[in-house]
Amino acid sequence: MSSHPYERGGKRTSGSRTGIGRLDYAQTFLIVCEGERTEPNYFRAFRMAGDVRRIKVEGGGYNTLRLVEWAIELAGESDYDQVWCVFDRDAFPVEAFNNALKLAKQKGIQTAYSNEAFELWYLLHYHYYHTGIARQAYCEKLDALLGRKYQKNDRAIYQQLLLRQAEAIRNARRLLAEYDPPDPARDNPSTTVFRLVEELNRYAPENLRRMRG
Repeated sequence: MSSHPYERGGKRTSGSRTGIGRLDYAQTFLIVCEGERTEPNYFRAFRMAGDVRRIKVEGGGYNTLRLVEWAIELAGESDYDQVWCVFDRDAFPVEAFNNALKLAKQKGIQTAYSNEAFELWYLLHYHYYHTGIARQAYCEKLDALLGRKYQKNDRAIYQQLLLRQAEAIRNARRLLAEYDPPDPARDNPSTTVFRLVEELNRYAPENLRRMRG
């Protein structure tokens, strides 16, 4: 029998402390990203309180299903409170994308997906987009909005977008609500990155101080 905490239908076999929706000051995060630079650089920039004992961000360069399998392997190496997979719809077959979502759900892993690309999350900081965007147009739009050439390995983009983050969350949530019923592989554009962002923000130093009164 496997000993890692994300087996047996996604429930921890031991040491369970909390889940999304409950605030535990000693959370640990594992964030496994499809991209090797774009997403890891963004999530590593989040300010986390000292109470958050560990936030580990890994970039693998794997396709969707292999990424979830890798996350399961990494989760077995330690005891994480939350494990997230961050990946894009891209041009992967519908079946592969859906299988990745299904496997993650079975193993209790949260997903922050984007259809088609992670850069949609950046664009939503500026405008609400509800029609599909050609993949090559993402970077062109970001060039204009940022006022400079967008680089996928940009380590400063989190800070540049931070003041607009609340707007991005509102836009992403509104966009997701348009799809009823949801079909993530075909809902273009859409993203659930905002859910991971909200969860990380809960453990920012200023938010923990407010929660403690």
